[in-house]
Amino acid sequence: MFSLKNHPFAIEAFFKSSLVLTFAVPKENIQHLIPECLQLDTFNDTWAFIAVAMVQTKDLRPKGIPRFLGNDFFLIGYRVFVRFTNQAGKNLRGLYILKSETDKKKMQLFGNIFTHYNYTTTDITQKEESNQVEISSSRSNFKICIENNNDENISLPPGSPFTEWKEARRFAGPLPFTFTYNSIKKEVLIIEGVRENWKPKPVKVLHHELSFLNNLKIPGIKLANAFIIENIPYYWKKGKIEPWNRKEENSRVF
Repeated sequence: MFSLKNHPFAIEAFFKSSLVLTFAVPKENIQHLIPECLQLDTFNDTWAFIAVAMVQTKDLRPKGIPRFLGNDFFLIGYRVFVRFTNQAGKNLRGLYILKSETDKKKMQLFGNIFTHYNYTTTDITQKEESNQVEISSSRSNFKICIENNNDENISLPPGSPFTEWKEARRFAGPLPFTFTYNSIKKEVLIIEGVRENWKPKPVKVLHHELSFLNNLKIPGIKLANAFIIENIPYYWKKGKIEPWNRKEENSRVF
């Protein structure tokens, strides 16, 4: 049955900035957060990952609509890195949504009509001084402070499972796909993002406090990397639905 919430048309926007902090978690401590149709996207078969994205969008609108009719929104996403094997047997890397926030009621309204992202509205404060950027919210109780410069000798966060930034870049969101699962119908909604000149730049995290992650009470969680991209066009394709069958999935595995 057709549903407006299944991302019925393509959406485009301009990313003024996208700051993504990725947190590593022992895989056994996060398995319960994803549905049965997905597998964790892991590093060394040990670490799974949660991405926290802070995205300043400009001119967000249905694809093909004139830019001046678009809107500017700040979007916040908490996502798990996952994989899904589609009906063609392709192993797709993507993200599974845990929580979505925005700074405007308009985005919450229309986002929840046309997607399953379950947006809520929160306050966002952004401060920039010299090379330091701070993003915070009193309602959502988070604060992130980074040093944004062109220093190529930034160290990875202490305790990161990665040994170099090239390795860490594989786990810098967003990934090509986002997945939503309807457990009653056993259907997976696949949304593909399209981007060009995507070159994430490592940044140094000076401070991070994220109540949503703290409230999940995940043992062993730690900051693994942080990247920023700026001034990039981006669009999401119309959603695609695929049925999921555990027996078919098992037959592909064994």
